[in-house]
Amino acid sequence: MRRHCVLKHGILKEFLAEFLGTFVLVLFGCGSVAQTVLSRNTLGEPLTVHIGFSVGLTMASFVAGGVSGGHVNPAVSLAMVILGKLKIWKFPIYVLAQFLGAFTGAAAVFGLYYDAFMDFTSGILSVTGINATGHIFASYPARHLSVLGGFIDQVVGTGMLVLCILAIVDGGNIGAPKGVEPLAIGLIFMALGVSMGLNCGYPLNPARDLGPRLFTALAGWGMEVFSIADCWWWIPVAGPMVGGLVGAVLYYFLIELHHAPLPRPSLDATEKPLDPEEEEEEEEEEEDDDDSSLKDKYEMIAMS
Repeated sequence: MRRHCVLKHGILKEFLAEFLGTFVLVLFGCGSVAQTVLSRNTLGEPLTVHIGFSVGLTMASFVAGGVSGGHVNPAVSLAMVILGKLKIWKFPIYVLAQFLGAFTGAAAVFGLYYDAFMDFTSGILSVTGINATGHIFASYPARHLSVLGGFIDQVVGTGMLVLCILAIVDGGNIGAPKGVEPLAIGLIFMALGVSMGLNCGYPLNPARDLGPRLFTALAGWGMEVFSIADCWWWIPVAGPMVGGLVGAVLYYFLIELHHAPLPRPSLDATEKPLDPEEEEEEEEEEEDDDDSSLKDKYEMIAMS
């Protein structure tokens, strides 16, 4: 069974890992928002939403990290391309997997809470109004936020996300112990949520925002999800991509570029350098072996 089903192409494994990781992120993240909104804040609050997205990102990193790196975010993938840590031809494949994973995750949340949606909205799915539910799946700006302010918000937030991720996985820095990286990345997202969520809810991820937004457009909310707030939808798509670039460049030029070069190992990883006394003992043993082998040869000649 395994012989026939196992994937042989590495890029297919990475595609599935990014798809499933992003699915997990959106399921936990948007699921926490849905529970809060649909229960009218009786089973949730802003803090539970922050926890939902943070734990979702942590679990997504555990799911996909060992296969694809667990980017689950086109902005992170772009940063890795710029730094030479991801081949450029893989970039569109990663992004496609992330968008599909986010779209499917949104569909799963809607299916999970379908009855609650119908009860909350009386069957009328809307983006604005007292029974609005569009914001469960995608970000929308606060009343005070301008287009420029929203763009800057996304650049700064995503820049900090990428910069901190690079610090965590940097072997030349303190980094995080192997296997603990997803927990550290989840804490980054928690910090961003509690410090930069006022303006538009810290999407910081084009796939996490656009994928579910497209789902809502098809599932009954209509094209208002794209036209509202002066066509806001492109801000959480373009802003994070620019922010990812900025964060990667800042970390590289301010930190990573100045690491001391790693010494080239002159021995195999399994060999250890010998002390002078040990070297002399080895040489004596080799000489003894040579002497014994010569004696054996002479004895064989004499017997013949």
